[in-house]
Amino acid sequence: MGQMNRRTVRDLRRGNRSTLLRQLYFQGPVSRQELGTLTGLSSGSVSNVVGELLADGLVEEAGSVESDGGRPRTLLRVAPGSGHLIGVDVGETHVRVELFDLTLTELARWEHPLTPGGLEREPEPVVGHILTGLDAVVAKSGAEPGKVIGVGVGVPGVVEQGDEALVHGPTAGRDAVPLERLLRTGTELPLFIDNGATAQGQAEMWFGAGRGADNAVIALIGSGVGAAIVTAGMPYRGATSSAGEWGHTVVQVGGRACRCGAVGCLEAYVGAQAVLDRYGRRAGGVYGGAEGDAAAAGAGVGAAAGVGACLGAGEDQQAAFAAIVGAAGTEARAREVLEETAAYLGAGIADLINLFNPERIILGGWAGLLLGGRMLPRIRAATAAYALHRPYAQTEIGLAELGPDAVALGAATLPLAHFLATGRAR
Repeated sequence: MGQMNRRTVRDLRRGNRSTLLRQLYFQGPVSRQELGTLTGLSSGSVSNVVGELLADGLVEEAGSVESDGGRPRTLLRVAPGSGHLIGVDVGETHVRVELFDLTLTELARWEHPLTPGGLEREPEPVVGHILTGLDAVVAKSGAEPGKVIGVGVGVPGVVEQGDEALVHGPTAGRDAVPLERLLRTGTELPLFIDNGATAQGQAEMWFGAGRGADNAVIALIGSGVGAAIVTAGMPYRGATSSAGEWGHTVVQVGGRACRCGAVGCLEAYVGAQAVLDRYGRRAGGVYGGAEGDAAAAGAGVGAAAGVGACLGAGEDQQAAFAAIVGAAGTEARAREVLEETAAYLGAGIADLINLFNPERIILGGWAGLLLGGRMLPRIRAATAAYALHRPYAQTEIGLAELGPDAVALGAATLPLAHFLATGRAR
């Protein structure tokens, strides 16, 4: 019985430590008195736990404020240099590794481009790139490896959480890749692996356009299409962690072939590659290859040549997509493709509204931000045409705030979440 009581007391202290640390992280700098109000903990509990956090170097003083008739109150905050976080973005076209301090200020970055469809996108080469990037950012920043709280890795596909993280990526022809085990052969740093859209969605909820919302969907469009679904402030993962594969919901029965092997998927209409393919077919095959229509004419040739120039010069998919978006103001064919894309995207967003009744739909990802920056009113109008009236009227549709390449930042929130939950750096 005594041992059970000791475990209970230990758990209570650990919970108090986590509660105070979260408030200091998201609300700081705050005083001890304010911490008591925010957490409901007694002044004695606040004093004891704050003393531990100060002694551990996780919290530091940050000035003082005048109090009503008494001594100035000392302000406290999480110490930015008390630990480091690493975020890894395993994208379709790159591996990006970023190292942050504890308040997510970027201190170092490393990036390696991936050739679409190339052998270096296989698991073993990707693991090698990640490990090289980890060494590079630690060396560049001068961070002590022992102060790295953890490495978050955001990947495309379904991440099965269990004794080890397994990655299922049907669009890349991979299944049950033991990514955690492969990485463990080259690093002893704590690893946290999750879907990239889910990780970026967590960052938007904490620091971006999702702040203050309990129910939201962060829709991410790039080469692929995914979504992070948040209900009651928590990510919705489903029975086996595959929730959020929004890009593989069907918007056209018997429609375009999708990379996943099905037909008519949303990704096959609004993903960056799908937009480029459709534009290429209509504009003379400059991008679309076998799908090209040899009868390009009129104003379409100019914009098509711009896309072709991007690709011919070795520019990436993003540059080609941006060329189409930029041409939409003056070129009829580019405008037609984007109008059609906005219509499909609106139908897909309407499905999210009808299914999940979120407070906010946040459109992000590099292609989503490019498309939304030009077509957001059209996307909203298309959504209104397909969604139930009342839930649509109660949903805000806007753009993500953390930028087009925030997956690495989102990945870094994975070890950060563990740190805040446990109250300990390692």
